[in-house]
Amino acid sequence: MLSAETPLALSLGARHALCYCQAHKPQVAPENRLLVYLTRWAETAPLPVVLFLDEIDALLDETLLSVLRQLRDGYGERPDRLPQSIGLIGLRDVRDYKVRIRPERASLGTSSPFNVKVRSLTLSSFTADEVAALYEQHTAETGQRFEPHAVSLAWELTRGQPWLVNALARQVVEKDVRDRSVAVTRAHVEAAKDTLILRRDTHLDSLADKLREERVRRVIEPILAGVSPDADRYDDDAAYVEDLGLIERRMGAPPRIANPIYHEVIPRALAFAVQESLPQRTVWYVGTDGSLLTDKLLDEFQAFWLQHAEPLLRQQAYPEAAPHLIFFGFLQRIVNGGGTVDREYAVGSGRMDLCVRWRLASGEQREAFEIKVWRDKKADPLAEGLEQLTDYLLRLGLGHGALLVFDRRSIAPPIEERCSSQQIAHRGKAIRVMRL
Repeated sequence: MLSAETPLALSLGARHALCYCQAHKPQVAPENRLLVYLTRWAETAPLPVVLFLDEIDALLDETLLSVLRQLRDGYGERPDRLPQSIGLIGLRDVRDYKVRIRPERASLGTSSPFNVKVRSLTLSSFTADEVAALYEQHTAETGQRFEPHAVSLAWELTRGQPWLVNALARQVVEKDVRDRSVAVTRAHVEAAKDTLILRRDTHLDSLADKLREERVRRVIEPILAGVSPDADRYDDDAAYVEDLGLIERRMGAPPRIANPIYHEVIPRALAFAVQESLPQRTVWYVGTDGSLLTDKLLDEFQAFWLQHAEPLLRQQAYPEAAPHLIFFGFLQRIVNGGGTVDREYAVGSGRMDLCVRWRLASGEQREAFEIKVWRDKKADPLAEGLEQLTDYLLRLGLGHGALLVFDRRSIAPPIEERCSSQQIAHRGKAIRVMRL
């Protein structure tokens, strides 16, 4: 057992090592500075050192390469030259680190940047029973109870993703329901979920950063756009993205976003730039009775598309899903504070369904939209879109909706010529068809 003095001793050893490196900085080459620091620490510590490097994958390119090289160089002389054990903590296995180096710089001479790994440990998602057991620990310590429906909803929203499970509970018990005599309800968990999504905590911002990786894009984009993925590299990429916890795969079913919170966060993150670029005006699309004026909203989007489509499409990191994300960003900006946007999408579905839920004093107004994209070597998706939107309206119990058909063919007419709008009656539903 470690003595009470051990943490202080280790701290003094680390401080001595840091002071040495600072004092001898000119004599220590930058590419060896970490190894020298760890060597001095190992020499001055009274006990073997165990070191954990958190967020190691935040390092990029040659910086990451330098760190891994120094750790490998000292590996054989532990514990004299390096800590006895080192744990690298990140969102991915070290085997997945891809390091870009300039051609004139030497590499490690191996397909892996770090070939002395002993074992990889993955923190898997919690089961529903484990989420309940975790929340029960809070009850045992504080007396504050989580109602069964609240625990069930926390599991449904997070699917056991560890950071989300903890962040959701922390928001509830530390911010929203501090009175320990008040039980946590399903409504409290729902409100905490909305807070997490809007607040963009560090974890969710890190997730947004991962979305910009090419391997991640090749998996997430087909889900958002409803198109078939590139089969050549898909299996490896999908396994990688699944390891990151962004998707889940089940036998015989297409991959889907891992949990409802990520389902909400991912398109928000990708559409954030569009959303922030829009002016926030409320008067023109809200009626005197507080209702959402959908036709005016669509007229405004058509005008916006005519003016901004080309530069926005060029800027999108996910070109296949660009029309979907631009329209979603437009809608999200409009309804912020007054409603929500629900989305349905899946690989191979060929569409994205959107339902705006607008709060009224007398209840809730719902408006349905479907997005289709006309691509090269494909037939006009109008007929298929009308059928799909009608089925969606039947599920929602609505009598009207809007179908947006984005023409992304290389031979598409100029945007000024192809933009149009018309009303169509289809299977008893009133549908506004917009070509964009």
